[in-house]
Amino acid sequence: MKDILLNIEALIFASEEGLSANDIKHILQDELLININKDEVLKFIDQIKSKYDSEDQVFSLKTFNNKYVFLTKESYHDVINQMQAHRDRKKLSQSGLETLAIIAYRQPITKLEVEQIRGVNCDYSIQRLLEKDLIKIVGKAETIGKPLLYATSETFMNHFGINSVKDLPQLKDIINEENSIGEIIE
Repeated sequence: MKDILLNIEALIFASEEGLSANDIKHILQDELLININKDEVLKFIDQIKSKYDSEDQVFSLKTFNNKYVFLTKESYHDVINQMQAHRDRKKLSQSGLETLAIIAYRQPITKLEVEQIRGVNCDYSIQRLLEKDLIKIVGKAETIGKPLLYATSETFMNHFGINSVKDLPQLKDIINEENSIGEIIE
């Protein structure tokens, strides 16, 4: 019985959008090959809820739209908001975005090639992009000194919601052909 309880707890914890009692019942039946009904699942859920209602737990088990989900208790919201503010301060600078765009469109590319395109030193920008896991080292170039080659990472793909670099907007999609410098003479 404890095994079932722990499996239900793990399922709810691992679900991103929450699970209904029926979802849990079907998963348990399929995976553990047991016969369990919805009422039994609800009894286990009540036990889990009681466990997390105690003051020494930071999570509580909540129900939204008939789905069970673990949420951080309200008393911890201030510290979590502070963490979010701290994370937001780590946004990319303009130079970081420029460096990331160059790497995304020209990958694999060396730091020297990025610097030649940007016209400035890119040590800091590349280091920040590596720290944020937006780019990765994919090898070494077959040139003198064997410089490192950089490319975008899976985190980059996930962050921008693309499956491959082929999904990046093409320059022709971005550049408006009506743009001109100076006056138009007729």
